[in-house]
Amino acid sequence: MTTILVLLCILLINILFGYWRANTKKFSIQWIMAIHVPVLIAIGLRLSLLGWSWVLLPAFVASFVVGQYIGSSIRHQLTRQRQTRLSSFLVIDLVRALSATRRGIN
Repeated sequence: MTTILVLLCILLINILFGYWRANTKKFSIQWIMAIHVPVLIAIGLRLSLLGWSWVLLPAFVASFVVGQYIGSSIRHQLTRQRQTRLSSFLVIDLVRALSATRRGIN
């Protein structure tokens, strides 16, 4: 059960960082940070809660990559749908989109 929770945490963290990465210039400092900071978080979660096991490494890498991809996809989809400028933070953009929808503004 703990393994699944850690995998889900890594996935969710990487969705946020993938969203940020999609809004940066490739190979810039921000782009590199958007990829490597969640690696440190994932390693910290893994070592503190599960220990180190090579058997689970493919699952953790998959969780990382899928989270980055989902975050980037969300960013690209919101960019296509919205005409207003988006930030680099997914939660803020989702709150803005929901409040605009409630007011009837697209």
